[in-house]
Amino acid sequence: MDGVKDSTACLPLLSRLVLGSDGNNGSASSVSRIPSDVHDTEIRKAISDYQSPEFGDLWVLATSHHVILRGFPHLHRIMLEQGNTTADWVERALEREKARIDNALSFLGPICHALKDAGDVIVIKSLDHWPDFGSDIDLYTNAESSRVVAIMREGFHARLAERSWGDRLASKWNFIIPGLPELVEIHVGRLGQTGEQVSITESLVKRARSAPFGAHEFCVPAPEDRLMISTLQRMYRHFYLRLCDIADTARLVDSGEIDYVYLRELAGSAGLWDGMATYLVTVSGYVKPYRGSELDLPRLVTDAARFGNEEVRFRRKFLRIPIFPHAARFYAAEWRRLLMNGELQNTMRLSLLPGLAAAAALELKLTGSDKGIW
Repeated sequence: MDGVKDSTACLPLLSRLVLGSDGNNGSASSVSRIPSDVHDTEIRKAISDYQSPEFGDLWVLATSHHVILRGFPHLHRIMLEQGNTTADWVERALEREKARIDNALSFLGPICHALKDAGDVIVIKSLDHWPDFGSDIDLYTNAESSRVVAIMREGFHARLAERSWGDRLASKWNFIIPGLPELVEIHVGRLGQTGEQVSITESLVKRARSAPFGAHEFCVPAPEDRLMISTLQRMYRHFYLRLCDIADTARLVDSGEIDYVYLRELAGSAGLWDGMATYLVTVSGYVKPYRGSELDLPRLVTDAARFGNEEVRFRRKFLRIPIFPHAARFYAAEWRRLLMNGELQNTMRLSLLPGLAAAAALELKLTGSDKGIW
């Protein structure tokens, strides 16, 4: 179905659906101070402003931000109340999304079980969005890479996707498995855009825990390690946020499970504390209009943040973080800490990042894709 609203117009409605819930639909905002009937009124008004019953653009944006199952059931309920004819399309689309996730989980279980023969296996990123699910399957393992490749090929008839320069530096492999639309991305022994983060993987493995996801159970990171991985991905690699990142982080903060003193020590030892604090404060600022209050963050976080949501701009479907000067300063702080730690090899890896980014930007301009580099 063709959309009638661009992404910019869709973002406030999608944000309200995901962040402004009373918590009954699995949203992050379980402590929203704004009454649910106020949110429903705003959602009804937004829907009535659409010039057509088509909701394609809203669906595309929700897919890009991995918030379909946290946003569209609420939308579907209101559409049914209004007698909106698009409600049937939304219901069918929701069922297809649930089937996609069930299929992915049916592969994920056997993959994790098989890889355990070679080392520790932790599902990272993909399950943070639950009940939603990412566009690929991300795993971390401390197994030997040769064993990982052999297990995936022999046990799942997987073939290796082409590896970019960035993939090789980051020590990650992408596998294509018959019957599984999603790529399986396995990080082996390292984290970070150039594989520069090694010491934090010890915390990731030692503190990982099992958790239920539907009828399945998987080993996932502890809250502090989840935030470390999210910060690395958002503030040091992609430089943009998605609604799923905001909803996931808000829910994690609301849970009260985060040990902020440990988080500061862990992030500080890796040179990531400035970026971590800024990430949390940025999320806090974004959720405030939709739930009536900011996140309950301690001063050790808010005092360390370099900026907040005021610096974020919505462009090209995502909430963009300025690379200059902010992201560049985070990069410099990480580089200095690795050097001060005596991690010379990892410092050299990270030193390649500016050149890699420049090559990727040039390749994108010339060919329209940076996949072979980034």
